[in-house]
Amino acid sequence: MAKLYFKYGAMGSSKTASALITKFNYEERGMKVWLIKPATDTRDGDDVIKSRIGLSAICRAIEKDEDVFEVFKNEALGVDAIICDECQFFTAEQIDGFRRIVDEAGLPVLCFGLRTDFLTHSFPGSARLFEIADSIGEIKTICECGRKATVNARIDKEGKIVTEGRQVFLGGNDRYIAMCHKC
Repeated sequence: MAKLYFKYGAMGSSKTASALITKFNYEERGMKVWLIKPATDTRDGDDVIKSRIGLSAICRAIEKDEDVFEVFKNEALGVDAIICDECQFFTAEQIDGFRRIVDEAGLPVLCFGLRTDFLTHSFPGSARLFEIADSIGEIKTICECGRKATVNARIDKEGKIVTEGRQVFLGGNDRYIAMCHKC
């Protein structure tokens, strides 16, 4: 039975590595995967998904104004699974498109991404996934104090925590650290 999966975690929890390992597992069994990400994420190139540990793959970047279900029908028929990285940047309507793919095409859609931004506010894509996903799982990581990290703290060039700014500001270890609420 196909399901809509949401696997979320704080920065540094290996979400992208998990997505790419999942892709490898499908392909190792002779299955075809449609690997996608929102076009918002240009850190490693327009059509590349890359993890901090060096795993990478070519993907299809989806623009904010694209209808995911229509793009799927035009470009990805014949795939066995869909894997989405950085799903927090998809619109709520695009997440609904993933739901439609699961329901109408009978394919599993696995979404990997953040739950909240640096101010602990939901991203539109993540919020919608919490509302309609069949399976929700946390990919855990730890704070430097040893507690479970749940916050994506944004830092400036000097390493100080930033508490204001726009929701979407791309960066990796140079701009974010995973922390527990107490820290």
